[in-house]
Order: sequence, then C-alpha cells, then structure tokens
Amino acid sequence: MNHLPSDSPALPGGPFVAYSDGELVVEQVPIRKLAAQHGTPLFVYSQAAVLSALAAYQRGLAGRKSLICYAMKANSSLAILKLLADAGCGFDIVSSGELERALAAGAEPAKIIFSGVGKTRQEMRQGLQAGVGCFNVESLAELDVLNAVALESGLVAPVSIRVNPNVDAKTHPYISTGLKGNKFGIAHEDALMAYQRAAALPGLRVVGIDCHIGSQITEEAPYLEAMERVLDLVTTIEAAGIPIHHIDFGGGLGINYNGDTPPPADALWARLLARLDARGFGDRTVLIEPGRSLVGNAGVCITEVQYIKPGEQKNFCIVDAAMNDLPRPALYEAFHQIVPVQPREATAIEYDVVGPVCESGDWLGRDRALAVQAGDLLAVLSAGAYCMSMSSNYNSRPRAAEVMVDGEKSRLIRAREDVRELWRLESV
Repeated sequence: MNHLPSDSPALPGGPFVAYSDGELVVEQVPIRKLAAQHGTPLFVYSQAAVLSALAAYQRGLAGRKSLICYAMKANSSLAILKLLADAGCGFDIVSSGELERALAAGAEPAKIIFSGVGKTRQEMRQGLQAGVGCFNVESLAELDVLNAVALESGLVAPVSIRVNPNVDAKTHPYISTGLKGNKFGIAHEDALMAYQRAAALPGLRVVGIDCHIGSQITEEAPYLEAMERVLDLVTTIEAAGIPIHHIDFGGGLGINYNGDTPPPADALWARLLARLDARGFGDRTVLIEPGRSLVGNAGVCITEVQYIKPGEQKNFCIVDAAMNDLPRPALYEAFHQIVPVQPREATAIEYDVVGPVCESGDWLGRDRALAVQAGDLLAVLSAGAYCMSMSSNYNSRPRAAEVMVDGEKSRLIRAREDVRELWRLESV
C-alpha cells in the first residue's frame, strides 16, 4: 500500500509516482534499484501515467469526430511516441527531424500535423512527400512558399491557418503564444484575407483552422475565449465561400508542478464541446495538440547528491544533474518539486539544489527544505516534459539515460550517451 512520509503531501504524478514502504517508487518499481542499475542522472517514466493522461482526453472527446495529436516537442523519445501511436494518437510536429522521428515510431502520416513558424522548403517538401495530414501555416509568406513547393512537387498541400486570437493564456511570457506581440500565427483581423489568399492558390487546399494560445494553462477561461473568437472566424470565412472541415484548438493544458490545479482534460473538453454544440459546430472534426499534459507528470529525474556545501548566505546541495539535463529552471525559473528517494529521519535544512555546470544559472531548485547527505538520491518531479527533449551537451556532458516502467517491469529506452559520441561528427 502506498504511503507518504508523515510530513509529505501527495506528489505530482500520484498514484503512479509515490512513496511505498518508505521509499519512492514509479508504479511498482523502486527508484533506488533503477539508479543502481542505470546510474544517474536518470529519467524514469510511468507508462500507466501517460496512458491515464491520454484516457482523460479520450473520454472528453468520446463520440466525436476528433484526433488527438501529441505535441512531440514535449518529449520526443521513440518509446513514448510508439506508446502514443499505438494508443491511436496523431502527432503535432515542428521540424523535419520530428517528422522522421514520428514516422520511425510508427505514426500514420495522415495523422501528422506540421506546425511551426519557420518551415524550410526542404521541410515542406518532406512533409508533402510523406503525406502529412495538414500544414498549420503561420504567415502569408509561408502560404506563397508552400504553394510554390507543392506545385514543384506535383502535389497539393492541405492547409489550415494558425490564427492568433490575441487571448492572454495567463502563463509565463516565454510560453505564451496567442497575444499580438507573439511571433506565432496570423492576426485575428487578417484571417479572412489570409484564407481568401490560400483558397486562390492552386497548390493549396484549405481544410481547417488552427489556434494555440500557450502552454501550462491552468484555467478554463482562456480556452473558452479563444474558442469563441475562432468560431466567429469560421462563420465569417465560410460566409465568404471557404468551407472549414476541421477546427484545431491546439494544446497547452497545464499540469501540477507545485499545487497547480488545471481542470481535468475530460471536464475541460465537456465544457468546450458543449459550447461548440451551442454555436452549431458540433458536426466538425476537432483536433487538439496536447503535449505537457500527457507526459509531464509521468516522468521523474533521478539525481545523486555529490556534496553538501554550507555557506553564510546559502546552503548548497550539489547534485549530478544539471541545467543541461533539466533546463526549465534555468530558462524561465520553472518550479519542480524535489524530494528524497529514501527520506531520512533528520531535521531538514534549507538548500539551493544546484548542478555541476559552470554557470550561476545552473540550479534545479531554490530554498528547498531537505534532510540529505552526500550519496543520497533525490527525485526531481514532473520531469516528463520539456526536460529530456530540451537537454544539451553543455560542458561536454553526455545526456542521461531513460527508462520506461510498466507495472513491475522496466526497460531501458535510451542508453546513456558515451562522451566519445559527442565528437563523433567532428574533425581536427
């Protein structure tokens, strides 16, 4: 039976990441055993947590013409892509590299949505030849280039235009994408003109409309506001004689990092679909592009304490994971809970949890109360999204290994990099 230390709250990722008999487990596998087998830093994912998060979206969209396209930039590890493809997901991609990854994992090309503000001609060509389901176009210039590439290829590109509705997602500025000052999409007031232009180009076929307002959204209101604006546009565009077959509402639903309370996916979509029905669009195919909310709380990063360094102003807990492994705190001061794998019966001391990289910005958590000593294992929670996919080799550090847990079983899904691999493509 899972239980927490008496002074610990329920953890993000519970019940799939929880304490059992005094130690942290992922599903039924003790983390300490995985760290002993594979070393640290180590990313560990719960397969059941990913499928449970997906099931909430599937319940919310049950009985509807819909397609869930996983935004694979959140975590593009092949095993996770394969798990989601097998569960019926499509994919939202933003590069030719992601296209190749999705196809390697078994994705159906017709279930792939190609997004991104800076698609190159080669990427467009690859997407066309692969037969992707739709290009989400983000500028008038892109419409013209995609048309030219399609005509050169002897193909017709299915397109939807990403509309910027100028809705505040009430999230961090770096992950807000739906305001006028953001680089994404075409302005709401220019959308009709853009659709008329797209419909007139012989290499393009208009199939839908797209909207994405940001990431780590924890309220319903921004979604409802964006939906109203998009549906107003659909009415206007169709009145001009251009049919819209699917409506893509993007992703962005947040997760619990530190007591955050985003609406459950099934409850959110019940509200959104009720509004869709009330506006008379219940017969349309609905596309969504969740990323973080499918994988974020399914993952933990395991790290070993190297040194305890007391100081006059700060105490430092120096670990072997760093900003190259888990960059979100350094990038935008993101919060991840950090907990001991095997809690000690000792008085907690406040530490900044920092890595070995030669940067003052190399920190994983500030002012954390921990009872730890060198050799202990810590778990950085909610590390399934935008951690491994954003990791780097800064300071010539090989990237971490990854493990997938399924009940009592675990398997290595990415081997730890060897330092010699870092210069394999270089020459002197």
